[in-house]
This record gives sequence, structure tokens and C-alpha cells, in this order.
Amino acid sequence: MDNKILIVEDETDIVEFLEYNLAKEGYIIEKAYDGEEGYNKAVEFNPDLILMDIMMPKMDGIELCEKLRSMEQFSDTIIAFLTARSESFTQISALETGGDDYIAKPIKPNILKSRIKALLRRHPKNKVSKNQDEIVFDNLVIYPQSFSISVNSEKQISLAKKEFELLVLLASKPGKVFKREEILSKVWGKEVLVVDRTIDVHIRKLRGKIGNHYITTIKGVGYKFEP
Repeated sequence: MDNKILIVEDETDIVEFLEYNLAKEGYIIEKAYDGEEGYNKAVEFNPDLILMDIMMPKMDGIELCEKLRSMEQFSDTIIAFLTARSESFTQISALETGGDDYIAKPIKPNILKSRIKALLRRHPKNKVSKNQDEIVFDNLVIYPQSFSISVNSEKQISLAKKEFELLVLLASKPGKVFKREEILSKVWGKEVLVVDRTIDVHIRKLRGKIGNHYITTIKGVGYKFEP
């Protein structure tokens, strides 16, 4: 199924770079060059993913994201920000206002393509194959009934209950950044007193069993799953 991507960026050369690389992957592309135009194009185009800059004329990316997230039409839309590599505070703000991820400039084509592909996997119309017995991500298979996994078609590996629940949470929305507070709430519950270090320990154990490349650390924010 074809995915639609809206690029909202005021620098023409960056728009052309993004359009060229993403159109080659078969995505349907629409463009806007400021926040207000981005809002109007989003309403008309109804994209599956919006790739937007933060600093833009008329309406910045943070304000545009908040406005779109207030509308039911964009509840499933993936929003990824373009940020300067050094803007750690801005990156965190972008995620806290409803963004799903950020891609740091300068943008490398291969990284762009892989990140967009991972983000689009979490859109409802692109859900990975699932049945009651297993959840499949290429070389990783999750078996909900037995709290186990298999990697590269090898025999099933049993996981501790919290390890398994953490993996299932992250894998439920590939490409989404889960903040530490959300992970603690959904895996350990609000009534259980645990420290942040608990998450780190479980992530380290998971990586030891499934490999380091599936779970990415977003410094100062949380973690995301990238199959």
C-alpha cells in the first residue's frame, strides 16, 4: 500500500533532497514551505507521515505539531522533526508536544530511508503480520503465549515477565520513542515504586538476548524499537 508523506520545510534545497530520496522509495510526496501552508496541505493531503522542520516562517514546527495533534484526523499520523544535531533541548520539546521521532541534520540518505521505513511500520495500515501465536519482525519472532522469542530462526528463548512486557510495549509501535515515564507506568504500573535504573537494566538484558540493534536509546528521553 502506497504511503503518503508531507514535507514541511522552508529551505528549498532540503525539500528537493528529501523529495528526491523518498520518491525513489515509492512514497507519494507533497510539499509545503512554511507552517501555515503545512497545516493546509496536511488537511487536504491527509498524509501517513509528516516530516517537518522546527524553525519555519508563519508557524513553527512545534506549534504546527500541537495543532495537528488536537485534531482527530491526525491521531494516527506519524510526525517526525528535522533538527540540528546539537539541539538536544529542542529535540526533547518536539517529542513532548506529540512528535514521534526526530532526524538530525545533516541528513544522510540511507539513514533517512531506514528511519522513515521504521516509522511507517507503526501506522495502522502498515501493521506487521500478527496472529494469536506470534508477532513477526523479519528475524525476530515474539511468542506472546509462552513469553518467549526466537532470533534468526534459532530455538525459542524464554524471557522474564517484565523483560517480555517491555519488549512487547516497544515493539507495539516500531519507530515510536517511548518516554521513560510511559514505560514505567505501562510495564511496572503507577503503584509500584521503581527507579529509572530499573529500565536500563531490563533494556541491557533484552539487548543481550535479541541483539543490540533492535532497541535504540534516545538520550534524555527514552527508548524505541527499530526492526
